[in-house]
Amino acid sequence: MNNSPLRLIVMGVSGCGKSTMAAALGERLGLDMVDGDDLHLPESVAKMRAGIALQDADRLPWLDRIGQYLAQAHPQGRVVACSALKRVYRDRIREQAGDVCFVFLEGDFDLIAQRMRQRVGHYMQPGLLDSQFRTLEKPLADEADVITLPITETVQDMVSQALQALHSRLHPAL
Repeated sequence: MNNSPLRLIVMGVSGCGKSTMAAALGERLGLDMVDGDDLHLPESVAKMRAGIALQDADRLPWLDRIGQYLAQAHPQGRVVACSALKRVYRDRIREQAGDVCFVFLEGDFDLIAQRMRQRVGHYMQPGLLDSQFRTLEKPLADEADVITLPITETVQDMVSQALQALHSRLHPAL
């Protein structure tokens, strides 16, 4: 990455802690943060509330909105919590936003399902977790702009690990 504003996506399946981690990174780095859920079209939110899994056609306009948000000028940069489950989704965001770093929050199904059952008021139904894991294409080694973190760590530890990786591998200006 160069000295342009930092553009981060905190990614993973629903319930892995994307919003919490994105907010913590945003606060630590002085970045604007948005939850990608807030950029979904109303029709997509209605589907998820009804327990209907989104299809690629539902996700593409959403991914474009996320990429456009990241691409907008901001002095320090921006961070978005976004599932970015497939490589083509990540590539679509890259096309819109340019240099982006993805922070992949990786965890097992049982732990994430437990977390989803405990949260209140979120439109993403726990029953959709199966479809999230079926859709997930874990980043491969050739996606050098991805940092993978285990969700078994504390948020503070994950932030520290992300900052260390950003500093050493992706954004030496930090």
